[in-house]
Amino acid sequence: MFFTYLRRELSGRRKQTAIIATGMAIAIALVIIVNSVAAGVKVAQASVLESVYGVGTDISVTETPVPPAAGAKLPGRFDFGAGDGTTAAGSTTVSQSRLTAGPGSQTMDATNVKTIAGVSDVKAVAGTLVLNNVTFSGQVPDKAQRQAAAPNDSNGPPTGGADGAGGSSFNIQSFSVMGIDPSATAVGPLSAVALNTGRGLSASDIGQPNAVLDSTYATTATLAVGGTIDIGGTAFTIVGTVDSTSGDSGTASNVYIPLDLAQSISSNAGQISNVYVQADSASNITAIQTAIQAALPATTVSTQADLAASVSGSLATASSMLESLGLWLSIAVLIAAFLTAILFTVSGVTRRTREFGTLKAIGWSNKRIVGQVAGESVVQGLIGGAFGIVLGIVGVVIINVIAPTLSGSASSRGLAAAGGAMRSAGGNGGGFGNGVGFGGGGGFGGAGRGLSQAASVVTLSAPLTMSIIFIAVGLAVVGGLLAGAIGGWRAARLSPAEALRSVN
Repeated sequence: MFFTYLRRELSGRRKQTAIIATGMAIAIALVIIVNSVAAGVKVAQASVLESVYGVGTDISVTETPVPPAAGAKLPGRFDFGAGDGTTAAGSTTVSQSRLTAGPGSQTMDATNVKTIAGVSDVKAVAGTLVLNNVTFSGQVPDKAQRQAAAPNDSNGPPTGGADGAGGSSFNIQSFSVMGIDPSATAVGPLSAVALNTGRGLSASDIGQPNAVLDSTYATTATLAVGGTIDIGGTAFTIVGTVDSTSGDSGTASNVYIPLDLAQSISSNAGQISNVYVQADSASNITAIQTAIQAALPATTVSTQADLAASVSGSLATASSMLESLGLWLSIAVLIAAFLTAILFTVSGVTRRTREFGTLKAIGWSNKRIVGQVAGESVVQGLIGGAFGIVLGIVGVVIINVIAPTLSGSASSRGLAAAGGAMRSAGGNGGGFGNGVGFGGGGGFGGAGRGLSQAASVVTLSAPLTMSIIFIAVGLAVVGGLLAGAIGGWRAARLSPAEALRSVN
């Protein structure tokens, strides 16, 4: 009886059913699309963060920046003595390569890795040392000629130098270097890369001058597996190249070398730049962050949530829009759809006054009448939900076919600089003499300042999951029940005598 009556009522009120179902369909389709795009933006954001944080990294620990000591020597400074360089044909050629932590960067004691590893619920820990290799080279006139050539000397100005007329030329080349523990690759920067050629670093490479290069940097620097690269004056054998597994085109560093060698060559014995931490459960991240901060109060303990706040570019704009406009738009449309369903259901009940009065007169209980009206509304909601799911899937497919791109960058002090070939600079001029220093004040490349930045262009995809479908079905049922409950309550209030006296 229930289903027969239900079918007759729905088929007899097709216009009302179509209006209610259409409103529900539009609302549910919008909810599906917004939720799918929001999930896609989170995936895109994660790909940007991986370039800085590393896959599986939940927490990063760095030393809190402090002002440099008064009179401290700049890490980028180059000093040459009177006997340095090679003199030939009136010119002196000088060259010096240095591996330093870079101006403004902070390091901390490597024993912090063991301290963090001892914190409850920590699954994996990896310490790294972020460095910058800077090579300064150039030509200047022979010092002896400069001293012999007084301003009014009849012999004229000195010759030699880069242009043969007493000029100078200097070249500064830089690339980022990261010292890693070859035995700890489950967390940190190397967990976000894939082997391209050769092999990666393993525990047997500890103490060995072997290096792995970012494949993009290797290409631009014309380096390959089997060749060598000079790092801080030491020749390292290139054993492999790696690619980023995220949306970024580069990895966290241009070059990776064993941590112990990075510390000794850069004069940072027993020091690291940051510690990457993996929790055994996402629910324990906050507790671990608090415990590490208590154990190491002089450090800055950051989570991916903290780093996500630094994401900028069109990716950040899309995220902000979805958090505000998308959310409120979905809520507004759902409210409108629910109100439409309620109003049409109540209106239908009003037009069916005599019908419900007759049913009550022949013995239908209030509960049965409410159930009948609610059943009709739920079916109308499910019809709208079915169409809404179809519309939502079509919208998601269209977004995935168009595949819009978003740009994003994330920065966090103390983490590794984004990969890719670092800048080189050159210039003319400048004197040369005993003890003259050439400062590297501005830093060379992103790693020089201890400020890491990963810039990526990612393709936005809108993943469709079963959870989104279940949400859509749930909204359809809730909308139908809400409309049916209010409409049924109104129908149940009618007394048989008043209902039969009314005009349909």
